[in-house]
Amino acid sequence: MKRIMFLFVITCLAMGVYALQRKEYVVVAGKSVLGDMEWLNVAELLQKRHKAALIFYKDSLEEILPALQAMTPRYVAIVEKPEMLNRDYVIRMNQLSRKVDTDIYEDFLWGIITGYDAKGACRMVEDASAPLIVKEAISTISELSSAKWFDKYAWIDDHEKGVWGEKRGRKTAVERHTIAPEKMLEKFYSMYTVGQPDLVVTASHATEQNLEMPYSAGNIRPDSGRLYADTKENRLYFPMETKRKVYLPIGNCLIANIDNKPESMAIGWMNNARASAMVGYVVSTWFGRGGWGVLKYWLTRSGSLTLAEALYLNRKDILYQIQRYDPKMSLLNFPYEMAEKFPECLNMAAQRIVKETSVENPSIDQIGLLYDRDVVVYYGDPKWDVRLRQLPDEVDKLKVECSIRKHKCILKVHTSADFTMEWLEGEHFKEEHVNPLPFGYFFPRPLENARLASGQNWNALIDQNCILIYQPDFKPGKNYTIELEFD
Repeated sequence: MKRIMFLFVITCLAMGVYALQRKEYVVVAGKSVLGDMEWLNVAELLQKRHKAALIFYKDSLEEILPALQAMTPRYVAIVEKPEMLNRDYVIRMNQLSRKVDTDIYEDFLWGIITGYDAKGACRMVEDASAPLIVKEAISTISELSSAKWFDKYAWIDDHEKGVWGEKRGRKTAVERHTIAPEKMLEKFYSMYTVGQPDLVVTASHATEQNLEMPYSAGNIRPDSGRLYADTKENRLYFPMETKRKVYLPIGNCLIANIDNKPESMAIGWMNNARASAMVGYVVSTWFGRGGWGVLKYWLTRSGSLTLAEALYLNRKDILYQIQRYDPKMSLLNFPYEMAEKFPECLNMAAQRIVKETSVENPSIDQIGLLYDRDVVVYYGDPKWDVRLRQLPDEVDKLKVECSIRKHKCILKVHTSADFTMEWLEGEHFKEEHVNPLPFGYFFPRPLENARLASGQNWNALIDQNCILIYQPDFKPGKNYTIELEFD
């Protein structure tokens, strides 16, 4: 009761009212922030930017649930010091995000604002004050090597040793080069420092304290809030003054786990590399759906979703797939306390599924979706409008017009003559991890208790923020109407 009263009083003081009202955006901060004026200024800056409610918890994240249930926000940003953030914090917040109402799905988009110090956290807030269209990128994966999304792009190949490539301009061809394998780290460092990308994507071995280049060609490590390329001969420190960017260590183990340490890779990327948004795993990657699914949603229909929206739709999709196996699976938690003991944790998860559901012989997919559900985190302002650019030859393939009047929402979908379902479903991108995508649309505003109107028979997942339609079977050159009702 004391915790709830503390939360209630602080909330009312922050909002200047004596009753909790609905709010689109809620800023959450812990006791450590409340007691530190510099960090409190970060929370208040974010509050003013979004005209948000500002609430605090004293001992446990769960204290904020009554306020979230009263205000039903669309966006929640947590301002917290790195010393307070770890794997379990992210898992608990992912689980808490599904408890605002009675369904099994995540109820709001959320992100964590943090930094090596309050100055770094403040910069993350400021960086999200204006939209960003990603046009230049580098990566350590081969899956983006067509480079069609970018004006400039460079990558180190993680499928073929000693290969790298680049695209020097929007209309130039992608070039392919070779290099001595032991020079790959220096090449990545050069690509980063010279190219000054808007986006960095990585996927190779990593921990909270290092990012390994493909084929073990050296490491990037943190040092006092900075990053350096460890070439064994010397340390090549990353420049401090760079432009804001997105970092997606989408296939890296553990790299997004701050582990209560300012001296961590995640903080280094946010502080030194000015990663104003970052999405990654706080555990070892294994199944891959939680990470690669975000990238697939973001790439497909390029420019249609912000990064946070892509994460939100991917998580909805994961939850939908889990409940299809058995609704009782949605109530289970993976034994993350055993996550460091692999594969024993998978066996324990399988035993829980058998015991608590009708599934008699859990598949890898069933265990994997449960594993990935709660272990991917978004660092940054969840309302930041950061997205890929629309591709000129794809922009007309599928258009959606949204009309909201009174208690009806009508989506009019038009497909072009060259539209294909293969394109809508993601063109087989990372299908070893991610199934063909449904049609997804993020509503321009929340729709309370949204549902299909009478006579509509789409196979749809709908909540207040979005709709996913599975196997819509759209045809080229056709018009479709999706009609929704809401309270």
